[in-house]
Amino acid sequence: VTPPPAAKQKVIYITYLVAALDITWLFLQFSITPYLARRLGFDTIWFGYLQTTVGVIQLLGGPIYGRFADVFGARAALSVSCLASVVYFLLLAVADNTFMLFVHKLPAVFMHVLPGAQMVVADLSENEKRADALGKLGLCFGIGMIAGSSLGGTLSTRFGEKFAASFAAVGSFVSLLLVLNFIPKQTKIHTKGSSNSVFNLGEITRLMKFPGVAKTFTVKIISGLPAGIFQVMFSIIAINFFQLKAEQNGYLMAYFGIVQMVIQGAVIGRLTSRFSESSLLMLSVGISSLVGLAQAMMTNVFHFCLIVIPMMFSLSVFNVITDSMLTKSVSPSDTGTMLGLCASVQSLLRTVGPTIGGFLYEAYGVPSFGYIQCIINAAVFSFLLNTGGRSQPNRP
Repeated sequence: VTPPPAAKQKVIYITYLVAALDITWLFLQFSITPYLARRLGFDTIWFGYLQTTVGVIQLLGGPIYGRFADVFGARAALSVSCLASVVYFLLLAVADNTFMLFVHKLPAVFMHVLPGAQMVVADLSENEKRADALGKLGLCFGIGMIAGSSLGGTLSTRFGEKFAASFAAVGSFVSLLLVLNFIPKQTKIHTKGSSNSVFNLGEITRLMKFPGVAKTFTVKIISGLPAGIFQVMFSIIAINFFQLKAEQNGYLMAYFGIVQMVIQGAVIGRLTSRFSESSLLMLSVGISSLVGLAQAMMTNVFHFCLIVIPMMFSLSVFNVITDSMLTKSVSPSDTGTMLGLCASVQSLLRTVGPTIGGFLYEAYGVPSFGYIQCIINAAVFSFLLNTGGRSQPNRP
């Protein structure tokens, strides 16, 4: 039974709202944890371990969560995520020693609201509008990023970190109520999974055999790696290389958010309706290579603020197009698992990023990030050019 378009659209809007709220609490936490960690006596290395722990936990959780969403439906999957967030922030509110700070990260294994939301949007949007609809989720990300960063700073300064964490826990509970009331049990039109086990690795690796999937996926990992390393290392670059204070860093993050919102809200939809996804993929990889070169040459924050525009453009287009291509190349009953795998790529970058980034930064300095990004993406670009860019015929 296909629900009428108006009903579908309503569910998509609620999903956007849930995603925006989720990202808000996430960024609110980013303005609590570093200060809490410092107060508990963490140095940079230990803070790195903490970040890596989260990366590993989410890396393991991503594909399994995606399978769970495919088997049990969107409502169940998003409820589990929101519930996990409530527990996560409550644990953060009571964390008063090193051990508790690590324990509070454990619920992150289920916290995949964004891939869950992507699945709902991918299931309910038409094929040709899918990239645009997924791009609009990026708009929610930008809104949440700005709201969360500013709210987090204000709440923890005014009322303390415990209050801010409890506030986020209550917020996650509100998201849970929204999910239970408005998200349908199933968003897939027909479900015929080949097996109903969630922990079935064969189910997950089977997706790699669909035409074009392995290629797009490899490109996603290789081309995404240098930008991922730069993002993970950014807080350190901002403090040491640009010599920014916490407040200025906050403004810079807000600027990132605004640029991203403009691109994902206003630009991506227009591009996807005019150009093929394969040519947009090549465009984003090509621009990314040039951005790397510019990053290697930059000497101050002003340069960087100019670079941010093409940087965010290539990143946003790259992520949205690869996600869209990948969900279209598998059957509708597998979109959750595919998006779970896509989310794992991000977690993988977050897991290996700090180690590689730290080494490069110490040994070769900031320009090394740019040169590596330039070379890797130039190589990927020529690979795409030679294989004709078309990774798969669009399935009906």
